[in-house]
Amino acid sequence: MSELLIEERRGGLVECEYAGHICGVSYSGDTLYRVGTPHHMTYLRSAAKPFQAIPAFRLGIGERYGLSGKEQAIMTASHRSEPFHVDALESMLGKIGVQESDLVCHSSYPLNVKAKDALVEAGLPPRRLYHNCSGKHLGILALCRSEGFPLEGYEHPDHPAQQEIVRTLSMLSEYPREHIRIGIDGCGFPVFAIPLSNLAKAYLKLACPELIADPLTRTAVERMTKLMNEHYEMVSGTGMICSTLLMDDNIVAKGGAKGVYCFGLRKERTAFALKVMDGSEDKWPMVVASILEQIGYDRTETIDRLYGLCPKHFTNGNGTIVGENRAVFTLQRSQ
Repeated sequence: MSELLIEERRGGLVECEYAGHICGVSYSGDTLYRVGTPHHMTYLRSAAKPFQAIPAFRLGIGERYGLSGKEQAIMTASHRSEPFHVDALESMLGKIGVQESDLVCHSSYPLNVKAKDALVEAGLPPRRLYHNCSGKHLGILALCRSEGFPLEGYEHPDHPAQQEIVRTLSMLSEYPREHIRIGIDGCGFPVFAIPLSNLAKAYLKLACPELIADPLTRTAVERMTKLMNEHYEMVSGTGMICSTLLMDDNIVAKGGAKGVYCFGLRKERTAFALKVMDGSEDKWPMVVASILEQIGYDRTETIDRLYGLCPKHFTNGNGTIVGENRAVFTLQRSQ
């Protein structure tokens, strides 16, 4: 069963509760910390994006097409279509030699409110490039063009590019490929479900690539995660948890829709995967901050930045403190 993670209180009463599961694994891959059910079966959603990008990094797509570090980093992103994101995406179209119409993700407006409002005010239409998954799609299209795979149908599970992705995820998560559950994500791609414990193992290998036996994959992960940290703003956007965590070069992190979040710690040689069961994302920073506090994480500036995203006390429009967010879970250490 899930356990309570966060309480939101107003006037001394609990107004909202957020329950879920947390799994933390050690360098050996064993479950080290738990809240709720560590083996809860979970769709990765966009937390899969680094693994979906690895086949392209493994083939040296960045060097092959002359992609900048920012352009390669956005292949792992749930970007918000801020102007610097759009600049990188438009540049990638030309370098890879594909059309925006080749993307199967639907047209949308930016998730960043300021960027969306500017487009609406100017009377400009939504675009496929504004979809928060378009960087991932461009990375896969670059892989297809490089390897001679058909562009048409690149979103289907039996497409060779998708087969490479699921093989990669299975290898890094140590979860049998035939047991991975597959659905359809919001952008049209296959979406994978594996246990939280295996998802944490996969993120452990992003943080500690020396654990990866295959040398090409190891080198790809080293390159990809370095770029995610160097260009953290490309991986989500201004004021978002992924970019905030990736500012810390000891952390590799990525979240997905419907409450799934994952991060690995290089120096501590551990990784965590969590799921907020009602699908909420706005309490992620407090959950992650509490995890880091409970394990004695020494980069307190990272924890402070997380509390800046989800403060312990919240205010109304007049600036009056009206309530508090409170982490109420305790990491249980496995014996």
